[in-house]
Amino acid sequence: MTLRKDFDQGLEQLNKWLVEMGEMVEVAVEKAINSLKENNPELADEVIADDVHVNDMEEKILELGLKLIATQQPVAKDLRRIIAAFRIANDLERMGDLALDIAKAVHRLQGEPLIKPIIDIPRMGEIIRNMTYEAIQAYVNENVDLAYKMAKDDDQVDALYGQITRELVLLMMENPRNIAQAQILSFVGRYIERFGDHATNIGESVVYLVTGKRPDLNA
Repeated sequence: MTLRKDFDQGLEQLNKWLVEMGEMVEVAVEKAINSLKENNPELADEVIADDVHVNDMEEKILELGLKLIATQQPVAKDLRRIIAAFRIANDLERMGDLALDIAKAVHRLQGEPLIKPIIDIPRMGEIIRNMTYEAIQAYVNENVDLAYKMAKDDDQVDALYGQITRELVLLMMENPRNIAQAQILSFVGRYIERFGDHATNIGESVVYLVTGKRPDLNA
C-alpha cells in the first residue's frame, strides 16, 4: 500500500511540474510576441534568460519519471502516463525553444520600424497560448475531447500563417527594401506555426495515455 501511495504521489508531482512547465511556456511565448509587437529587445532578453528554467523543468520531469519506472516498475496505463509525461515535457521544451527563436528574431530587427502592423501574429499567439493551457489540462484530466480539439485549433494557426506569408510576399514584391525584415517576420510566423504542431503532439500523447493508441492530429 505504501508503494502505491508513493507512486501516486510521484505521478501527482509529474502533473504539477507539467502544469508549471506549461505556464512557463505560455509566459515565454506571450513575452516573445509582445517584444516583437513593441520592438522591445529588453523584453526579448527576458525570454532568452528564462529559457534555462524551461530546460531545467524538463530534466526534473525526466529524472522523476525514470525513478518511478526503476523503483515502481509500472505497467499498462501507469507506464503510459509516465511515457506521455516524457513526450509532453519534450514538446514543451521545444515550444520554449521556439519562443526563444522569436525573441532572437526581435534582436535581428535591430530596432527598425516594422514594415506592417503586427496583427495576425498576436492572433496566432493567442491561439497557441490557449492551446498550450488546454493541452496540459487535457493530460491532467485525461480529457480526450480536449485533446482532439488541438487539431481544430491548429488549423486556425495554419490558416493565419498562410495569410501572413502571402502578405509578406506582396510587401517584398512591392519594395525590395522590405525583403530582409519580411524574411524575419516570415520566420516568426513559421515558429508560431510549429508551436501549434507541438501542442497537437501533446494532444496525441493524451489520447495515447487514455486509449493506448496514438492518433495523427497533425494530418
